[in-house]
Amino acid sequence: MEAYTGFAGVYDQLMDDTPYEQWCANIVEELEKYGVKDGLVLELGCGTGSLTELLAARGFDMIGVDCSDEMLNVACEKREKSGHDILYLNQDMRSFELYGTVRAVVSVCDSLNYLLEDEDLITCFGLVNNYLDPKGIFLFDFNTRYKYGTVIGDSVIAENREDCSFIWENEYDSESDINEYDLTVFVRNQEAALSGQELFNRFEEVHLQRGYTLEEMRRFIECSGLVFVRAFDADTLGEVTETSERIYCVAQENMK
Repeated sequence: MEAYTGFAGVYDQLMDDTPYEQWCANIVEELEKYGVKDGLVLELGCGTGSLTELLAARGFDMIGVDCSDEMLNVACEKREKSGHDILYLNQDMRSFELYGTVRAVVSVCDSLNYLLEDEDLITCFGLVNNYLDPKGIFLFDFNTRYKYGTVIGDSVIAENREDCSFIWENEYDSESDINEYDLTVFVRNQEAALSGQELFNRFEEVHLQRGYTLEEMRRFIECSGLVFVRAFDADTLGEVTETSERIYCVAQENMK
């Protein structure tokens, strides 16, 4: 069952508490430390383009890559409204292709956790290294093994809203470190609502994400030819601890 198909149409509505503005500020501040204040920036796993739009508004020339047609359709609608000159590419993170190099690559909202094998990460990071300018910056986040195993694994999250509701069931496998999200979403049928009928469309999706440790991510970075620069807690922006749930990593192109 494909992820981010039917969910794409209500993704922004159900994720409206996602702190994109703060994430954008964090990313811009970090990139500026390495002299990246403008120019081409690639976002991997851009989804519906919420962060892509914010970075474009901050003066970056944005490229967004995502493997979901449905999510990119929403992103393109936002681009039409904003007028930002953003290039969206429907590609897999493990095999993406660009026309040239970029000053930085960013990936947030645990997009990289969807890559389930060591080789998937190494391949993706190798492509990032290939498409970065000399000394270009790669900034990404990931959900930790601790988060899946202790915080959200084997839990059920449900939310009921006027026009849509969801049930999000988590099942964590400690042997594979993979968390399975079984997502059921109910969306009000707007055409039926116009005639006074209370009808909801139901659809289901299954999402698989793997939890990683900082040590694993550092190894993947170094295996790909990138240089590990630093890591910090994505929530506190402080030091990484054993209970960090999401971690930012910064890597740099090594003058290939």
